[in-house]
Amino acid sequence: MPSSPPVPDPAAEPAEAPTDPEAQVAPAEPPAPAIERARRLTDVVTRLRRALRSSIRTDYPWESLPMAQVELLQTLAAAPLRVGELAARQRLAPNTVSGLVGKLLEAGFVDRQADPGDRRTARIALTPAGLRQLDDWRQAHERRIATALGTLTATDREAVMQALPALDRLARALASPAGPEQQVAPEPVAPR
Repeated sequence: MPSSPPVPDPAAEPAEAPTDPEAQVAPAEPPAPAIERARRLTDVVTRLRRALRSSIRTDYPWESLPMAQVELLQTLAAAPLRVGELAARQRLAPNTVSGLVGKLLEAGFVDRQADPGDRRTARIALTPAGLRQLDDWRQAHERRIATALGTLTATDREAVMQALPALDRLARALASPAGPEQQVAPEPVAPR
């Protein structure tokens, strides 16, 4: 006669939860296609960003600016900004941006200018040395990317270039103050 499964003893100690994080959060079914696409894109963008950061040292080994400082220089290339404005654009805490600006001031890449709209505050602006540093950094990146693109097949190069407008729109949606959740773009209709 088949035995019935054991009945758990309520007084017994609970079984230890598995320590493997994937075992704890294993979904009952595969992720939705949109989540899977987002996961793949996140992986590729992360690896691309990491590769860009590390490969710049190949062509530009003397470069010592951390990426956060380079991103501030890129933002300031458009126009001088107050620390609070820089913090908002970079989505960083103002005290973090103040620290980064301090390092850039010491290096001579930025300076403080009186704000014409409010003499009590200062705007941070690129100096000629900061602009040269940013230009050198950009040129080194462009050479590195051009070399890497040259290793791809013509089809892959074309696919990368075709993806740029959509990637630009994605970056804008993610950077939007409303957030990507608030921006619903209509699905393109395929030509017949």
